[in-house]
Amino acid sequence: MTTPDEMTAPDEMAPADETTAPDETTAPDETAAPDETAVPDAPAPRAGILRTTLRRNVGAMAGGTLLMGLYQAGETAFPIALGLIVEHTMRERDLGRLGLSIAALAVIITTVSLSWRFGMRVLQKANTTEAHRWRVRVAASALQPVARDTGLKSGEVLTIATEDADQTADIIEVVPLLISSLVAVLITAVALGLADVRLGLLVIAGTIAILSILSVMSKRIGASTREQQARVARAGAKVADLISGLRPLHGFGGNHAAFRSYRRVSTEAKSQAITVARVNGAYAGVALALNAALAAAVTLTAGWLAFEGRIGIGELVMSVGLAQFIMEPLRLFSEMPKYVMIARASAERMELVLAARPVMTPGTGRPSTGGDLEVDGVRYGSLRELKFHVAAGEFVAIAAYQAQAAADLAAVLAVRVPPGAYEGVVRVGGQDLADLPVEGIREHLLVNPYDGEIFAGTLRTNIDPSGTARLLPEAVAASMLTDVVALHPEGLDHGVRDRGANLSGGQRQRLSLARALAADAGILVLHDPTTAVDAVTEQLIARNLARLRANRTTVVITSSPAFLDAADRVLVLDGGVITADDTHRGLLGTDAGYRQAVAR
Repeated sequence: MTTPDEMTAPDEMAPADETTAPDETTAPDETAAPDETAVPDAPAPRAGILRTTLRRNVGAMAGGTLLMGLYQAGETAFPIALGLIVEHTMRERDLGRLGLSIAALAVIITTVSLSWRFGMRVLQKANTTEAHRWRVRVAASALQPVARDTGLKSGEVLTIATEDADQTADIIEVVPLLISSLVAVLITAVALGLADVRLGLLVIAGTIAILSILSVMSKRIGASTREQQARVARAGAKVADLISGLRPLHGFGGNHAAFRSYRRVSTEAKSQAITVARVNGAYAGVALALNAALAAAVTLTAGWLAFEGRIGIGELVMSVGLAQFIMEPLRLFSEMPKYVMIARASAERMELVLAARPVMTPGTGRPSTGGDLEVDGVRYGSLRELKFHVAAGEFVAIAAYQAQAAADLAAVLAVRVPPGAYEGVVRVGGQDLADLPVEGIREHLLVNPYDGEIFAGTLRTNIDPSGTARLLPEAVAASMLTDVVALHPEGLDHGVRDRGANLSGGQRQRLSLARALAADAGILVLHDPTTAVDAVTEQLIARNLARLRANRTTVVITSSPAFLDAADRVLVLDGGVITADDTHRGLLGTDAGYRQAVAR
């Protein structure tokens, strides 16, 4: 709820920024303790998320509640002490008692200052730590090898992992502040009740009335906040889509239409944010007006009682001081329902990710190392009863005449499409993909897409993120990335911007290819690995690939003559089925359609 910069004075408390853009990403190599990243398959209900947060931080919250309660008690004691000084010390004109009273005030002020400082330190540390736990857990869930049926885009998940995680963790501060504010209100009611019971009853009745009114308004805030978070997340997802597709959009002139689409989504998010701001403003205004009305009522009642001679001057001073002081704890007390509703709304959105079921149930088998690849009767998208077999250690090129068929095949092999979503069987090392865990599949079968992502970091971390690759130099040489490395004094440690913004299209493709080769997978599938590379470099890469992957199963989905010629054999994929199977040179001599499709 608060940040260290906002801790300049005890009365300065600000809620966490609720409109922060999700512009923070986590580096690929950041990891967390196992208990922070474990994602259960069972649903995590909204109330369970909040209960887990509270249970995990019960110690910090107890300490923070004690210190913040001490702070509020000290704040309440200040006007009480002033009233006692006026009532007794000043009436008797005793310098000794006056000095003792000043010392007591100094103790109260010191207690207030230290309890606030250390109480907020304890609570904010717990808040920050808990927000980190939820961020890691949401990210771990989103990055599971088996995709989860969340219905959310990556930009929306990023918003949930940042803003919603922070707002859920705010409950750690909300509860202690709620309790400490209640302590202040009760002490005030008791102190005023001792002066005159009507003053105490007025504070209690007024507090109940204020909370009853504001609790109704807080429900509207919760509903509006949920809608705002959803719209902001959709706008963030749209931005992520636009950035990833900016180059092709420029290519066919679709950037203006895409911008108009984003502008519409962003405008909806802005309109909802304005609605939330209005509701929050109305809530704050009503809360302030009600608190001020209660303080005024206490002050006027105390003045009337003093005028009637039913309370003394010291009690009047105490009553007026408490009436002014009580506005701050009442403000905090009345704002807490709003933050509770915001935390519940954020926890509800985290549930969308954490409680989502996997789109497939992975098996428990293990594929054999260096095995073969078989596609048997697969029907999916544009694929029609697709059948082919790649023997262990074979280098096969697939010439797909339709781009969609190539994309569908790559998606099936990469397990981006669960086995239950298509007809037919894909076998790795003789075992059905449905019988294997996704982690096990990817240990032996690597599908490198044509648009392989480039991360912010260095050339080295993009090629070998884990730092364990055995074939790093060989992969760099085979992908013809050596000229890029040689261009920079830092070599492989040369910095790379997010999405490879400081690299050309061909350099990004070669960097992605180097990463795939360095993984040294038993079965490697490449989808159009060199479409942005010149013909000479492409020829060299094809030959290097054949040498480096000798005796390793390799499949290249491509129309490049260089790769087709380097392959042991070529499969022609046309109309969703394999229509020809021969060497590149054999097909050039016997198949006019093939010759026309691949000749450059």
